[in-house]
Amino acid sequence: MSTPTIDDVASHAGVSIKTVSRVINGEPNVSEKTREKVQSSIEALGYQPNLSARQLASKRSFVVALLYDTFLAASSYVMKVQFGVIQRCHQEGYELLIHPITTQATHRAKDVHAFLKRTRVDGVILTPPLSDDENIAQLFDELNIPYVRISPVEDRPRVSCVRTDDKAAVEDLTDKLIQTGHRKIAFIAGRADHKAVTERKKGYEAAIAQHALDLPSDFTQQGASTFESGYQSAKTLLLNTPRPTAIVCANDEMAAGALSAAHDLKVHIPQELCVTGFDDADLATQCWPSLTTIRQPMQAMGEEAANLLLKALKQPSLHEEVMLKTELIERASSDLHHQRR
Repeated sequence: MSTPTIDDVASHAGVSIKTVSRVINGEPNVSEKTREKVQSSIEALGYQPNLSARQLASKRSFVVALLYDTFLAASSYVMKVQFGVIQRCHQEGYELLIHPITTQATHRAKDVHAFLKRTRVDGVILTPPLSDDENIAQLFDELNIPYVRISPVEDRPRVSCVRTDDKAAVEDLTDKLIQTGHRKIAFIAGRADHKAVTERKKGYEAAIAQHALDLPSDFTQQGASTFESGYQSAKTLLLNTPRPTAIVCANDEMAAGALSAAHDLKVHIPQELCVTGFDDADLATQCWPSLTTIRQPMQAMGEEAANLLLKALKQPSLHEEVMLKTELIERASSDLHHQRR
């Protein structure tokens, strides 16, 4: 059986070739009824649009990029966001190009510029901390390339973004620990250049201030968003007097490190110490005990970011902000339903 062509789709749907092309390219000037008819014919015939032909006809590449910090290269965060982006892009016939950008803040914009010069992409999705890098934002503005930011803290006019309220999520979690009787709650902060992660520290501080808890200054430890920094920070906290009864960590990697430190020091979890994380990465169910954490809807964030970018490619003047909800996932590393004395 011969490979179906755009002519076959047009004949099957009873429309013109131009109409089929408009549907494939996601152009707005097609009625919903006609769009559904063409999509049904595409599926029935198993038609696959020729990317080269689309590029020539529209002067677009039909490729978008997802850029991420090299620090996140091995994390499930990037994989889950990527999967969400791919899901949405494939629905519109776009391909995805993913690329790591240097962790060094002073070289990020240069790295991004080099990437854009050697590739041809229609638009870009930026993950944190790239999404809050002012030099990168200025670069995209100068080059007039559409882009969408994931989890930015700073607002930027005329740029769409997807975010969660990290500050409120950690404030609610800390408040819940306090409501169950904890008064000695410590916090392990993440990378200082990752602004979304620093919002989580603000949430912890807000809850502590709200309940007027007088805690030692060293109950807040500066981590680096890594397992090792979580381990060392937790060890410092657990060897101190007074010792915390709960440790809130800015991400799951550091929380897993805190669990390991508690194990080495023979501190029982959750009887003597509760540990919580943030993200609900794969690690949260792979460590022991399993980790209580705040689930960030990473796949949905990727899908929404791709959706906003595809909208921006069709309507450059359209700018939106999408706020997604987080969810507290309770597992064995804490007992939030047990009232402590």
